[in-house]
Amino acid sequence: MLNDIIDYLGTIDPVLAALYATLFTWLITALGAAFVFLFKELNRNVMDVMLGFTGGVMVAASIWSLLIPAIDMSQGEGFAQVFPAAVGFLVGAGFLYAVDKLLPHMHPNFKQVEGVKTPWQKTTLMVLAITMHNIPEGLAVGVLFGGVAAGIPEATVGGAVALAFGIGLQNFPEGIAVAMPLRRMGMSRRKSFMYGQSSAIVEPVAGMLGAIAVTTFTPILPFALAFAAGAMIFVVVEEVIPEAQQNKGSDLATAGFILGFILMMVLDVALA
Repeated sequence: MLNDIIDYLGTIDPVLAALYATLFTWLITALGAAFVFLFKELNRNVMDVMLGFTGGVMVAASIWSLLIPAIDMSQGEGFAQVFPAAVGFLVGAGFLYAVDKLLPHMHPNFKQVEGVKTPWQKTTLMVLAITMHNIPEGLAVGVLFGGVAAGIPEATVGGAVALAFGIGLQNFPEGIAVAMPLRRMGMSRRKSFMYGQSSAIVEPVAGMLGAIAVTTFTPILPFALAFAAGAMIFVVVEEVIPEAQQNKGSDLATAGFILGFILMMVLDVALA
């Protein structure tokens, strides 16, 4: 069945393929948020494993799905070949750093509001925190599909599908991470779900924009892939890992990270 999906996505418009793939990642976020209809809160140890898993998937995806293809498709040798990826990675991380400092947001398990001061409610700030994660993820999927359409050998439909699948898996705990705290704060199950799933609605938009950008101007592909990788690694180091390590069961978060890393690595190599 997975091969059929890969074959189908390889025959349609890359922007449409990016839309379908990122709608899948949004759907998995919604499934995670739907846990509020079953539980009011989730065991902290389980959440730590899920957060660690999220970090592992994002790091592995940044390496195998984004940075290695970005380097392989760059012209030249040595420093010249790695330069576009290095610049893109730095700009991607820097962009997320600026967004993190300027955009008001609050992580579910952090007590302080980050970014500029604002009268916005906690619910909005929590959704914005997860939304920040999802922009580079959707962009990465769209950029890969755009690379396929541009005929870049290093960009494959299988690799794009593997990335979308891995991102979808790690979006599951992100949906929970938004919806559950809102439910504990007294919000209704329905509203908690709606806020939780809405955090990933930016992924289809970012995916289509990424595909359009690369198909319009193919030379930016290595830079765009590395940009997404830099943004994702920033999120992992700045937010996902610290949040997963707050509890005493940090070993569980570490085990989740390793499992997520291995799974994403295997998916990317097997499907590329």
